[in-house]
Amino acid sequence: MPFQAAGPAHDEITKAAGSPGDDGAAEPASFRVSVVEGLDAGRELCIDGGEAMRLLVGKGPTAHLKLVDPAVSRRHLALEIERGRLRITDLGSTNGTRLDGHEIVDAFARGGERIRIGSTTLSVERMPGAAPQPQERPSRFARIIGASAPMRRLYPLCERLAASQLPVVIEGETGTGKEALAEALHEAGPRAAAPFVVFDCTTVAAGLVESELFGHERGAFTGASAARRGMFELADGGTLLIDEIGDLPLPLQAKLLRAVERSEIRRVGASKPTRCDVRLLAATRRDLEREVQQGRFRDDLFHRLAVARIELPPLRKRREDVPLLARHFWQLLGGASGGPPADLLDAWAERSWPGNVRELRNAVARRIALGDLDDAARADERAGAAAAALAHTGVAEEEIEMRDVLAMDLPFPKARRMVLESFVRRYVARALAANAGNVAQAAAASGIARRYFQLLRDRRDK
Repeated sequence: MPFQAAGPAHDEITKAAGSPGDDGAAEPASFRVSVVEGLDAGRELCIDGGEAMRLLVGKGPTAHLKLVDPAVSRRHLALEIERGRLRITDLGSTNGTRLDGHEIVDAFARGGERIRIGSTTLSVERMPGAAPQPQERPSRFARIIGASAPMRRLYPLCERLAASQLPVVIEGETGTGKEALAEALHEAGPRAAAPFVVFDCTTVAAGLVESELFGHERGAFTGASAARRGMFELADGGTLLIDEIGDLPLPLQAKLLRAVERSEIRRVGASKPTRCDVRLLAATRRDLEREVQQGRFRDDLFHRLAVARIELPPLRKRREDVPLLARHFWQLLGGASGGPPADLLDAWAERSWPGNVRELRNAVARRIALGDLDDAARADERAGAAAAALAHTGVAEEEIEMRDVLAMDLPFPKARRMVLESFVRRYVARALAANAGNVAQAAAASGIARRYFQLLRDRRDK
C-alpha cells in the first residue's frame, strides 16, 4: 500500500473541518467513506483507526476505492486517520477536491461531511467501536530509524513485506532512505543470507544498461572480451534492487518485464535464456503512475512491479525524528561523547531538509569534522536554514525565507546575492520539472532565450 506525506493545510477549510490542535483529536476512531452520488454509488471504503494506513481514492489501478467517474484522477485523494480525525489530502488532482463545498488541499473531517470529486459525492461516516488498548509501537525497522507517526505506521507493513516474496516499489524524494529500506526488507526476510545487489539506472549509460542488468557473452559487442554475469545473475537466490527505475529506458522496460514474469534472463549475445531466482525491489523518486500517463513508463511493467508500494515521507514531514537521527549519525560517525549540542539539535529540527536524511547525515558529518569553533560552519547552518525554506513555494514560505536571510545580518550585496541565487535555482528547477527536463520548452515557457536559460541552469548546477 502506498504512503505519502500530506501537503500544507488549507487555512479556511482546516478551520471549518477541525484544526490539528482541537481537543478530542487523540480519540481512536474508524471511518466509512461511501459513494452516495455518481456512477459508483454504493461503493464504500472503511478506514480502520487501529492500522491508520493511508488509502487512495481514484480511478487508477492502485486506488483502494476505485471509481469509474471520468472526471476523477487516477490518484485523486488520500485518506488516513490522524489523531482521531480523518485526514483528506488532494493529490494534485485535475478537478480538485471539495469538502462541504470548500475547495481543499489538506483538511480534517470528523464525520458527517460530504466530499465532492469530479461528478462523485462521498459521505464521511464515523464508525462506533471500542477503543483499542494502547500499544507501544517500535521506533525502528531493522536499519530504518524513526519514532514519528508517519514512520511507525510503515513498520507493520514493512514486516509483512519483508516476510513475503512480492515485488515492492519504494517511492520517495531523493535522500529519504529508499535504498536503506530496500536493504532492510532484504535483511529481515528469508533471503537475508543471500546476495543483496543494487543497480542504479542513473549511473549507467543507456547503451550499457542491458549488459549490466542481464550480462553478456564473449564477443557480443566490441570490447566484450569475456562473458560476464549481469545483476540478475549476481543476485540469484537473493534480492535485486533497481534504483531509480523511472529512469530505465523504454526499450529495456520490455525486457525487464519478461525477466520478471518468467524468472529468466537472456544475456546479450546468448542464444538460450538463464533461470534466475530473484526477489525484485524497485525504488524511484518519480510518480510512476504519472510516468505511465506520459508514456515514459510501461503500464504492464508498472502493474507487475507495484504489487506492493511504500512511500517514504520526507524529513520535513517527520521533524520529530531529526534529533533521533542526528544522535544516531553522531555516534555512527565518531562524534564526541554526549552527542550534538542541544541548540544545534533545535536548529536542525527547524530546517526543511530538501536533501532529507542524506542531507542531515552530511550536516552531522560536517559538524563533527569542523567543530563549533569554525564560524564558517555556523554561517553555513544559517544559510542552510534559509535555503531549506526555498524547498516550498508560496507567499508564507517566501516571507520565512526573507526573515531567515535578514536574521543572518549579512552585508546588503551578499544578502541580495543569496536571495537572487536561491530564486534562480528554484525557478529553473520548477521550469525544467514542468517541461519534463526539456530546456527549449522550459526557456520558451519562461519567456527567455534558450541560451540564457542554459546559463541559468549551469549556474544553478554549480
